[in-house]
Amino acid sequence: MRSRYSAYATHNSNYILETTHYTTQKNFNQADILEWSITNQWLKLEILNSTETTVEFKAYYKDSDKLIHVHHEFSTFKKENEIWYYVDGKFYN
Repeated sequence: MRSRYSAYATHNSNYILETTHYTTQKNFNQADILEWSITNQWLKLEILNSTETTVEFKAYYKDSDKLIHVHHEFSTFKKENEIWYYVDGKFYN
């Protein structure tokens, strides 16, 4: 999870797609990921809870209008060949 947050903060959309599970990769667009990562200033990541295959987190960011937002998500991950992949997430407001 931390590495994916870092990828957003450093605009590494390739890494985001590479660490997304093949069963859900079709739901993501690299250009959209890159645009979202670039148009926001990533402030911090807060891990709220985690198990072996899930992470609940809050990612704080500032948008182009300088408004601060919180992306709160409960994510599911799957490990294959010693690599962890993001499968999906439930978003909270």
